Amino acid sequence: MPTADVDVVIAGAGPNGLMVASELALAGVRALVLERLSEPSAEPKANGLVGQVIRQLDMRGFYQQISGTSERPAPTPGWIFSGMPLSFAEVTDNPMYVLPVPQPRLVRLLAAHAQRLGVDIRWGHDVTDLVLRDGIAALKISGPAAHYDLRAKYVVGADGAHSVIRKSAAIAFPGHTAPTVVRMAHVHLPDELRAQDGGLDVPGFGRIGFGHNRFERGMVAYAELEPGRPILATMEFGADPVSDGIPMTLQELRDSAHRILGVDLLIEAPTGPGPHALRRIENQNTRLAEHYRKDNVVLVGDAAHVHSAMGGPGLNLGLADAINLGWKLAAVVKGWTPPDSLDSYQSERYPVAQRVMMHSLAQTALMAPGPEVTALRNLFTELLQAPRVATHMAHLLAGSDVGYDVDNGHRLAGRLVPEFALSTGQRIAELLRNGRPLLLDFAGGQFVQAAQAWDTRVDLVTAAGEHVPAAALLIRPDGYIAWATDSHDAHEIYELHHALCRWFGLSGGDFAAVGAEGVTR
Repeated sequence: MPTADVDVVIAGAGPNGLMVASELALAGVRALVLERLSEPSAEPKANGLVGQVIRQLDMRGFYQQISGTSERPAPTPGWIFSGMPLSFAEVTDNPMYVLPVPQPRLVRLLAAHAQRLGVDIRWGHDVTDLVLRDGIAALKISGPAAHYDLRAKYVVGADGAHSVIRKSAAIAFPGHTAPTVVRMAHVHLPDELRAQDGGLDVPGFGRIGFGHNRFERGMVAYAELEPGRPILATMEFGADPVSDGIPMTLQELRDSAHRILGVDLLIEAPTGPGPHALRRIENQNTRLAEHYRKDNVVLVGDAAHVHSAMGGPGLNLGLADAINLGWKLAAVVKGWTPPDSLDSYQSERYPVAQRVMMHSLAQTALMAPGPEVTALRNLFTELLQAPRVATHMAHLLAGSDVGYDVDNGHRLAGRLVPEFALSTGQRIAELLRNGRPLLLDFAGGQFVQAAQAWDTRVDLVTAAGEHVPAAALLIRPDGYIAWATDSHDAHEIYELHHALCRWFGLSGGDFAAVGAEGVTR
């Protein structure tokens, strides 16, 4: 039987791979990260984060680093759906958050965090092949100086849409390809075109609003997310294909904008330091891996799902995958939980990805040309003004409309823990900074006492507060509630033991301390 050289190899040092590595390190498992690029990518890609993942990043202290404020995240008062405005003014417990951050900056921040935690990141090391044999993943790696082999107990594929890990593990990637061409670039525009509200006033055409704008011949998106670095993008349907060998040019973007608007848009090459975006995306793919896990291979981020970037769901979905996976994989590596406990990674995250697939495809469809689509958008605009619809859309776009099945009937179970503070003034997010599970007991300590056998794995806190959501809460490292109770009934201790065993396991010596009736049903 072959032995592993390392417990976990992560292929890809993008945001998702680095987040998995950091979560593993917080749990005491050192992963090896292999990245084919020689250094963190400076290529402009995503421009920010949306949804519940912002609260999860707050739980690790990243929100404050990114935002430059000591304040907690505040929900956004509105957003867009396929370019149509959404107001969340009447949404109770609004779950929708927005945090602008260029992806290169996010990658640098996550890489520095992972390295502080002791993660070994090997830049310029490309995984070229993977073979699963006798419970071990055998990898072939091309490094800067030589090729070498490596064996790992688990491999995390965070290597993007063309994932070598996914392909080597023979995991199907079914989906749909839309006949669109998207072109985008950082540009320079004359000051006289800029409107006070962040949009553009184009002579001979009219207004191009901030964000996505649908016209009868295509879509134009405009945003100046960083001062002096406006981004312009176009999307055309059924356009003539462009050869892969022809590089994208600024003139190509000008021509695309002219076809859509019918007038020339005076765009020039960007000024100031780069790198600057200049790319073309033909035939937008929407694909979802058939399996997130196959034996000892697990997929995260674009390796598991790809979709339109409209509305900004990508980093929200991928980073939330990583935060869901990290602590679970650590528990398996440590022997606390069996390998099949990783099945909950797919059962929890797959439905969330399906919802993103659905609404990203819908947003693309609503951008298509034609009078029928115009009529449908007019109807949607009316519907989006209804408070019930706005509430539904807020949870859909935030990723909070899917609850996890944690086998507990409490109203909060399987949901992200609500924001609240203890009587000490500590916020719940601050108690989760170390990435450990947390049992909060507001019932005088009886639940903390009942959970003493897990004190090496779970932070046990007897607490008090004025506006607490339950009598006791068991919170997973990803911020989701595994168990909750409003009563002090002794039966709830049985339910607590069941949840502790399911999610955080039980070492052999602990069975006597808890009692057999506390660990089986």
